[in-house]
Amino acid sequence: MSENYIIEMRNIRKEFPGIIANDNITLGLKKGEIHALLGENGAGKSTLMSILFGLYQPDQGSIFYNGKEVKIRNPNDATALKIGMVHQHFKLVEVFTVLDNIILGAEDSKFGFVTKKAARKKVEDLMERYHLHVDLDKRIDEISVGMQQRTEILKMLYRDCEILIFDEPTAVLTPQEIDELIKIIKNMAKEGKSILFISHKLNEIMSVSDVCTVLRKGKYIGTIKTSETTTTELAKMMVGRNVSFKVDKTKANPKEVIFKVKNLCVLDKTTKKNVVNNVSFEVRKGEIVAIAGIDGNGQSELVKAITGLDHSTSGTIEFNGVDITKKSIKERIELGMSHIPEDRHKHGLVLDFNLSENFVIQRYRNNEFSKLRRIFINFAARDKYAERLIDEYDVRSAEGISTVTRSMSGGNQQKAIVARELDRPHNFLLAVQPTRGLDVGAIESIHKKIIKDRDNGYGVLLVSLELDEVLNLADTIYVIYDGELVGKFENDNIAPEELGLYMAGGKRMDLEENKEE
Repeated sequence: MSENYIIEMRNIRKEFPGIIANDNITLGLKKGEIHALLGENGAGKSTLMSILFGLYQPDQGSIFYNGKEVKIRNPNDATALKIGMVHQHFKLVEVFTVLDNIILGAEDSKFGFVTKKAARKKVEDLMERYHLHVDLDKRIDEISVGMQQRTEILKMLYRDCEILIFDEPTAVLTPQEIDELIKIIKNMAKEGKSILFISHKLNEIMSVSDVCTVLRKGKYIGTIKTSETTTTELAKMMVGRNVSFKVDKTKANPKEVIFKVKNLCVLDKTTKKNVVNNVSFEVRKGEIVAIAGIDGNGQSELVKAITGLDHSTSGTIEFNGVDITKKSIKERIELGMSHIPEDRHKHGLVLDFNLSENFVIQRYRNNEFSKLRRIFINFAARDKYAERLIDEYDVRSAEGISTVTRSMSGGNQQKAIVARELDRPHNFLLAVQPTRGLDVGAIESIHKKIIKDRDNGYGVLLVSLELDEVLNLADTIYVIYDGELVGKFENDNIAPEELGLYMAGGKRMDLEENKEE
């Protein structure tokens, strides 16, 4: 390969039990270049980058840094070479503050004690320079997923890295934050930093990258200049077939109300202010209602109140004509509520359980999966069910139903949750970021299944930061800003720019739903 490459990965092979994650892959990165890495869920992208960052060791192949072969045995070796990585699944200590997480492992000390004054100043300068503002004194478990993502980026910048790996960096960001991040990445490249950018979002790859390498099922498909290709061509290279980017659906035919929120308030325990303030809306059978907004405007707290993960301070929630405001999570599930959660690790999966166990985690006591008066699990029925879901939802894993979910790619973990929640008996679906981290082929499939839920007469509440997803799926759109619903639209060619004004707080309506009786 050319001497112009700052990093070369030659003939890399990595095998895990039951799967070849990387099969003889060669990749080169030039100084000041933004090189995108594209592929389906489980194509081997994160594995390849984890090898470069020292988290895995290749079974075969070599890594060259400025033309010299190097051994990257662990992340410390990578950091010494000025290689940094923003991980898809954050590597943060939840009980530490943001500042402590950023400097962890690179702390200044005096007389054996950690000193933070200079570190804080450096981080504050980085936040100002790159428009990545985070409350440095908040604990990780107190901030949103989007803020955690910023923390990961700042952690890398704090170490003065010159080769920056972004693994799905926009998966949890709002459209405005994505635009800002793309500007930041381009400025980094102009400064001479070299970027490896993993993403499933084709429009982002087209707008940010200079070249794109495509992987499929662990194999190298090709490298192409972004300026010389199209999203259609990239999608076909990625999944091996033509992909439709537009959701095909008929006009909704809504029936009676199945889900109703009235004057709901949720109090922030720290600030003692309402993070959800007097919110009211309805979802009818046979329609998709979406709540759009910039991350951190009360969506997470609203979802927790709806699902029973947290309690509201006032207001009511009705489901199937039953007041569920104070009912347990289990009772809500038994009434027919399915929930695709925002955070798949915290609320979606037991990571140390295998796929088969995770698929029936809410239903293992049901007659279908138990025997002898629900004393014993019917393992044969459970495993047969799991195999069907794996096949139907294309959940890719090294060891099938026995795969420990922690070892799976983020996209395949998401597909497992979607499979479980859409397949089990329900009449109301709460889908929060349902396609987070999924490739275009999987997004197309999941969107079709959500539309099918609607057409089967179920109620669907979609909470998404992806404007394209909201506009593709929703029949009715509410906009949330600062914990309040500030706009309501029937989705008949509403302009994204108009929605953006409401999302940013620039405009608001006086909604009937929000008026107290």
